Amino acid sequence: MEHEPSAPMAAAFEELTPVGFLRRAAEVFGDRTAILDGDFTCTYAEFHTRAGQSARLLADRGVSPGDRVAVLAPNSHLLLEAHYSVPLCGAVLVALNTRLAAVEVAHILDHSGATVLLVDSELTELAANAVALARSEPLVITDVEHEASLAGREPLAVPVTDERGLLSINYTSGTTGDPKGVMYHHRGAYLQALAMAYHARLAVGSVYLWTLPMFHTNGWCFPWAVTAAGATHRCLRRIDPTAIWQAMAEGVTHFCAAPTVLAMLLAEQSAVPLELPLETEVRVFAGGAPPWPALIAKLDAVGISVEHLYGLTETFGPAVVCIPKPEWSTEPLARRAALIARQGVTNISGHRVRVVDADGADVVADGAHSGEIILRGNTVMLGYYRDPAATARATTADGWFRTGDVGVMHPDGYVEIRDRIKDVIISGGENISSVEVERALTEHPEVNEAAVVGRPHPTWGEVPVAFVQVAPDSSVTVEGLIEFARGRLAGFKIPREIVFGALPKTSTGKVQKNVLRERD
Repeated sequence: MEHEPSAPMAAAFEELTPVGFLRRAAEVFGDRTAILDGDFTCTYAEFHTRAGQSARLLADRGVSPGDRVAVLAPNSHLLLEAHYSVPLCGAVLVALNTRLAAVEVAHILDHSGATVLLVDSELTELAANAVALARSEPLVITDVEHEASLAGREPLAVPVTDERGLLSINYTSGTTGDPKGVMYHHRGAYLQALAMAYHARLAVGSVYLWTLPMFHTNGWCFPWAVTAAGATHRCLRRIDPTAIWQAMAEGVTHFCAAPTVLAMLLAEQSAVPLELPLETEVRVFAGGAPPWPALIAKLDAVGISVEHLYGLTETFGPAVVCIPKPEWSTEPLARRAALIARQGVTNISGHRVRVVDADGADVVADGAHSGEIILRGNTVMLGYYRDPAATARATTADGWFRTGDVGVMHPDGYVEIRDRIKDVIISGGENISSVEVERALTEHPEVNEAAVVGRPHPTWGEVPVAFVQVAPDSSVTVEGLIEFARGRLAGFKIPREIVFGALPKTSTGKVQKNVLRERD
């Protein structure tokens, strides 16, 4: 018997929110270890109780639904718990970049309108300086005070009544001006967390190491993904290659990192005596910049399996995943590494990824015709906080998010980035992909990392200049590296100059090409 469509009954719908994963984890995995943070450890049942008590503490300190709560902390249980406690009291989380200057933190406090600032003890000086510079006057609560105030409080859980409501605000790095506040909603974070758990193959028994900053796009939504899987969060307060190797020796199964961090790891693999390749394969998601094929091949050789993710702050982190196909395993290592280094296809919660030309038409899927990568779907931001003009600029007329990245679409439907639009080098009328040149240079076995930028030239407009970080015991010369590149690149793409040395990086591990462009 057919029925006319009607309003859904109450049992047929529940607002989606990633905070709900913790309640389920407490019920299903209550006695399993949830968090390892130095001497601190707790089960999922304890984690759930603590998050509710922290929510009550915030409410008792005057936080009302819709208020913004900022957190200044490294990867610690304080920040991890805040991903649950802040929304549990109905507030909006603002996770602050711990590597910013006080004046930058002050700007974010003012722009977000944060009424409370939770602070880790090691960052109290930065917090005090920022608050002194800010126009607003947020209530500062240290981790010590916070911990001492939890016991005995009745847990609080404000229900989510609109899954499209504001969950968090994540501020971009601001390399081209003041940072913009990217607005995340409950629905998007829920779906993104499930996608990350699925693609990372997280499970009960997995141990996730927090190498990726939680303040960066809410840790790609892994604070919620790891909990959804009932896996263990192992906190790491700062990037330390020795500590990462040690953690792998002690059972870590997953972590996320920028390619630069992975290069650091390889450079210091002798720091901890380990039998390589690793007995149990460690799964790593790499993002922030395209990993170069040579790096992937070297990691594979020591038992670290790398999958590449691509996304932006505006897409809740990874929107595109390079899903390895079984048939790739029979390819020669160099070819397989090149396939894995592509950005891939939309994650399981995504809608579509397209590459379009200047007129908005899809480019030919031949791996050669390039255009701008655009995205849309449930895991795209609500917009920029208090900045409708910037939101409009980031959106096409027909409602797609503009990434600002140049890419190609391969015949198999996998996207590959060729460059940021602003990083394309135009030399004598020819477009040069800085990523292509960087990949050619990093094929040299003594090159750990490379960054290529355009430098003004009176005849050609721009020419490519490379900044290269070589292995500690390297004997390669500038002339030798240029000659090496000649066999891999067209003549006009070969760097006119190569500079050896360390590369300047952002707090999330991205090379600061804007800094390199200013160098003499």
